[in-house]
Amino acid sequence: MIITRSLLAFLLCFSFVSQQAFSDDWPQWGGPEHDLVWRETGIVKTLPTTGVLPRVWSTPIGEGYAGPAVAEVNSRWCVFVTDRVFKQRVSFERVLCLDADTGKIIWKYEYPVEYSVSYPAGPRSTPVINDGRVYTVGAQGHLLCLDAKNGTVLWEKNFVTEFGTQLPTWGMVASPLVEGEQLITLVGGQQNSLVVSFDKQTGKELWRSLEDAAVGYAPPVIFEFGGRRELIVWHPTAVSALDPENGKLIWEVPYGV
Repeated sequence: MIITRSLLAFLLCFSFVSQQAFSDDWPQWGGPEHDLVWRETGIVKTLPTTGVLPRVWSTPIGEGYAGPAVAEVNSRWCVFVTDRVFKQRVSFERVLCLDADTGKIIWKYEYPVEYSVSYPAGPRSTPVINDGRVYTVGAQGHLLCLDAKNGTVLWEKNFVTEFGTQLPTWGMVASPLVEGEQLITLVGGQQNSLVVSFDKQTGKELWRSLEDAAVGYAPPVIFEFGGRRELIVWHPTAVSALDPENGKLIWEVPYGV
């Protein structure tokens, strides 16, 4: 479903009438623990049984498939979204930071990009907010690290030109994952670059792993088994478990479709 958004992010904010009501970030795909569980309590006591929930605000933005992220920046709660717009027939992907209380745009960063993937409505990957930085992956493989306060580009990567990534039919979908000082992403393309870890501060490559050139669409996740943390990657030919410190393969279950 295309999110022709007016802004769909208000769905996260409709019941948060005051800034004090916020207590729990939703800074990435899957929430704080990357497990799709919202642990905050006491914000909404009851839901209406008839009619619709009251809308606090809405903000017109472009199209896309990515979910919003919510985080506190400079003592202010912000909603981060991505979209695609056209200006004089030129296509742009955008990253926007909105005030969570009012929906007003605090800053936006945009860059031109032509789509070659199917269903070219806009970005698919949910932003990640961590330590005052915003990380986004565009549908055509543009990885950005932005200053969460003002949208300044701190570093960036182009998966297609730098890694030879073969874009999936539906584009780059998997949201990146922060692990300590690493930003772990699905890249694909060159040998052993299905999964690539970057220094989250500088963008320097730390390690790469797995040889599957096809990326797939599932985001990487980390689980702890028997006291050991494992990076689980579900890609088109196998489910693989890696050591998140260095990318070394722990186990793998191949499959065919």
